[in-house]
Amino acid sequence: MTKAPLTLEELRVAVAAGEIDTVVLALVDMQGRLQGKRFHAPFFLDEVVGHGSEGCNYLLAVDVDMNTVDGYAMSSWERGYGDFSMVPDLATLRRVPWQPGTALLLADLAWPEGGPDGGGPVPASPRQILRGQLDRLAGQGLTAYAGTELEFVLFRDSYEDAWRRGYRDLDPANQYNVDYSLLGTARVEPLLRRIRTEMAGAGLTPESAKGECNLGQHEIAFRYDAAVTCADNHVIYKNGAKEIAAQEGMSITFMAKPNAREGNSCHIHFSLRDADGRSAMLGDGPAHLSDTGQHVLAGLLATMREFSLLFAPNINSYKRYQPGSFAPTALRWGVDNRTCALRVVGHGQGMRVENRVPGADVNPYLAIAGLVAGALHGIERELPLEPELAGNAYDDPDAPRVPGTLREALEAWESSEIARAAFGAEVVAHYANQARVELAAFDAAVTDWELFRGFERL
Repeated sequence: MTKAPLTLEELRVAVAAGEIDTVVLALVDMQGRLQGKRFHAPFFLDEVVGHGSEGCNYLLAVDVDMNTVDGYAMSSWERGYGDFSMVPDLATLRRVPWQPGTALLLADLAWPEGGPDGGGPVPASPRQILRGQLDRLAGQGLTAYAGTELEFVLFRDSYEDAWRRGYRDLDPANQYNVDYSLLGTARVEPLLRRIRTEMAGAGLTPESAKGECNLGQHEIAFRYDAAVTCADNHVIYKNGAKEIAAQEGMSITFMAKPNAREGNSCHIHFSLRDADGRSAMLGDGPAHLSDTGQHVLAGLLATMREFSLLFAPNINSYKRYQPGSFAPTALRWGVDNRTCALRVVGHGQGMRVENRVPGADVNPYLAIAGLVAGALHGIERELPLEPELAGNAYDDPDAPRVPGTLREALEAWESSEIARAAFGAEVVAHYANQARVELAAFDAAVTDWELFRGFERL
């Protein structure tokens, strides 16, 4: 188990000294957001550490606007919208330097003992879904490691100003492409530096920051880690970066495609280790892949379309997938080939596969769970790996494609026997309903595109 950045005893000492007065207990919802409560620190120590807390179970059954919606078996008006238990995971306890006197930790979700669901973990909880796949992987004597690379677009407008302006005509932090530019990124280095250093203070391990192609677009990368820890760090960083930007009167968006320029990606680096902690994917085969590594890549390719709902969960997600955009369209693999969905990178024990399909709007627990399930599909069936693609995957006429829309992804997910076998019927139905809710909301909306195209001229 990873050592907590802040131990319970250290928290008790800090509370007694008046250094910490607030403890945030957060759960991860379907959209990958942090929801929860702020506790007076002495109360947290006296009551919540030993007994947990409660949260309305609609937190895993609402849309992005927090509207209650129909179609969820676990939470509804008919079931009374009761509570589930928020069980503190003390291994995630940490200070959050961007909020004075505050510590934070994540919660696992469980049904109350003696309730209608009979206790036990909540199957649709993203953290539980990832843990379930990792348990399956452990049966093969393997562990998963991952790293997520989140891109964002930074604006000099506050979130409140952006809201009032309908998110139109905002002022990007950079007026030109600053990909790898030290001069361009220096203009926003005070904010980037604050995010890096305060994330380090929260127990994360920052590696670097760099500019990207879109106007005001940047990326801050963190150290590769065990799968659950990686996902935990991802959601804490994403939430914290928004809070820090807001404190500076600025705003950050992690939308997959916030405008017509380059989208925000979340490339996920992924590898498996054996019981001795060594790479299970390194070997003497093609691209220095072991037999296991080849089966892993074959399984990822075989399941990518059916699991695309886990990698691209929103309407907007699918607008990234444009030829020549550095977002993949072809489900091919290649060595250091950024036109492919799967890019094999690194060397020696650091060799890994980079999944380039997810955008920055992804829920990391679900995406990494999808990678583990896909890897297991390939390992268990000993799937052979197709030859690598050495050219431009965008031009490959025979390549299977990333789904073009959320509707297409939903159909692939609901009809997938692989998904049902890996995740269970309850999880498949739960996240299919999430997609249906988003599609219904989008289908009912009148967009700016329609108004500008048709108000006068039609």
